[in-house]
Amino acid sequence: MLSLHRHFSVFRDAAPARIHLAAHSHHYWPDAACAAHAQAVTHAAQSADTKWDHVFAELVPAVRRGIAARLNLPDPATIAFAPNTHDFVRRLLSCLPLDRVPQVLTTDSEFHSFQRQLARLAEDGLVTVTKVATEPFATFPERFAAAASSARADLVFVSQVFFNSAATAGGLKDLVAAVPARDTLIVIDGYHGFMALPTDLSPIAERIFYLAGGYKYAMAGEGACFLHCPPGYAMRPRDTGWFAAFGALAAERDDRVPYAPGGARFLGATFDPTPLHRMAAVFAWLDEIGLTVEAIHDHVLALQRLFLDGLARDGITALRNARLVTPIDTSMHGHFLTFETAEAAALHTRLAAAGIVTDVRGERIRFGFGCYHTAEEIEAAVTAIARALR
Repeated sequence: MLSLHRHFSVFRDAAPARIHLAAHSHHYWPDAACAAHAQAVTHAAQSADTKWDHVFAELVPAVRRGIAARLNLPDPATIAFAPNTHDFVRRLLSCLPLDRVPQVLTTDSEFHSFQRQLARLAEDGLVTVTKVATEPFATFPERFAAAASSARADLVFVSQVFFNSAATAGGLKDLVAAVPARDTLIVIDGYHGFMALPTDLSPIAERIFYLAGGYKYAMAGEGACFLHCPPGYAMRPRDTGWFAAFGALAAERDDRVPYAPGGARFLGATFDPTPLHRMAAVFAWLDEIGLTVEAIHDHVLALQRLFLDGLARDGITALRNARLVTPIDTSMHGHFLTFETAEAAALHTRLAAAGIVTDVRGERIRFGFGCYHTAEEIEAAVTAIARALR
């Protein structure tokens, strides 16, 4: 079990009485990220107009290397950055064909922003959407593969870990193999997978787009989102900003807008580089202490089992009688526990009043665990939950 208290002192000391069980929603930053945030201000002040030289020559390459190392990507240059993943969703949608109504294959459990955007386009007949139900989870990989193999989709979009359950999409390699058309865009939303589940994208790096960010398990806060862009796919997004012209290849024709090579073709316009300072610091800190995604994942799974054992031991019926949406029967499980009950909102409110932070999505209340939690804290949290819900 990990014990990283001293590495998270800024967030812990800011609210020492807070019981934070929402690492899946707003992960604490390590002290290294907090220090980097301040250093970004110092760097901006010292460099002023020339700060972008450092950003693109040193900071962006460092963060690219950190991401590529944790996803086993063969080429860090395939990675682009944006303030949020919705920027990338828009650019990906802008790559879909114009000579027909694009077909989109996805699930009923994608994050709100993507679902909303897709629904709005569908209202005007600009896309046709097929959704595969994620439940029952045991059969999802086979059902999604069957849908992918039979459909002529222009875009396949699926989460690595579903935000409303913590269930996974299964083996990504098998999912990719089920898509028959070589020109179909395959997008994996890794926001709940990156830095949570050990992930090796090397076998499929030439075929998939993978998007995620630093707000959750990468511990870098808001504004540090990225997209891995496979070579040869969606080379000229119609939604494009001037940063995508940096280092641009020569235009095929004088009237064609040129694009930078690699992932840079998906860049937008001017952004705040401060989040990248934080993310670079997180990767450096992890390397310094030798902390791997595998170790974090094992730690979190152990905490989840401890939490569930505590619920049973302390007789917390409000949660024990709720449906545990994704039981922990596999290591391929996200870093939060989801309970479904009509009382979810009321439970969330009662816990919040007691200083216990969770989050709620409709009739589902989620409890998230991170590397900064210890076994002793989870034991104490269960006791506090029992007292709050008594």
